[in-house]
Amino acid sequence: MAYLYLVLFAFAVTLHLCASFKKDRRLRNATKPVLLFSLLSFYINIAPNPSIYVILAIILSWIGDLLLMAKGVCWFTAGGVFFLGSHVFFILAYINQGNVFGNPWYIYAIFGSIFLFASIFVFVKMKPHLPKMLFYPMASYLLVNGAMNCFAIFRFFAEINHATSITVLGALLFFISDALLFFVRFNKNSKIKSHFTVMLTYSIAELLIVVGLI
Repeated sequence: MAYLYLVLFAFAVTLHLCASFKKDRRLRNATKPVLLFSLLSFYINIAPNPSIYVILAIILSWIGDLLLMAKGVCWFTAGGVFFLGSHVFFILAYINQGNVFGNPWYIYAIFGSIFLFASIFVFVKMKPHLPKMLFYPMASYLLVNGAMNCFAIFRFFAEINHATSITVLGALLFFISDALLFFVRFNKNSKIKSHFTVMLTYSIAELLIVVGLI
């Protein structure tokens, strides 16, 4: 049964990406709610001991997806709040599954600095295009997303295997997807106009993170 949900996820993602490529808003809105619903169902049915943190992270991402379907800064901000919560629960899931605090100090210094500067870079690039009410929410969101990536990496160095490697790749794609989303939504001069790349990286990110946490 679990793999049927995975097939449903793949089918919904394919339809959604086609709709994004063709800029078919109606089909995008029709398929988007199915994405994380099917992924959550897959996780619950296949994980030997489903983590409440992973379940809550997926649910909050799903709600964030629904809110981002609406136009307007308020809806975008609300969606961002739920995704921020999702990242927090993914961090808790990483902590729960690995000795993330047992690495050498330089691991934290190096990767903490990398994602701090990456978050600042994206924010500086986007700041001229953002509504003022989004300045601090976006900065906070990027820092939390960066922290989620850092904890995925800390888990990887604590126990290097396929699962932790997959999760790191998923977390990195999540950061890339969010950066792309900001440019698509707010930078009118951006060469990236379609949600296709945003949703491609996002869908793969969510799948890899969840698979790595099973």
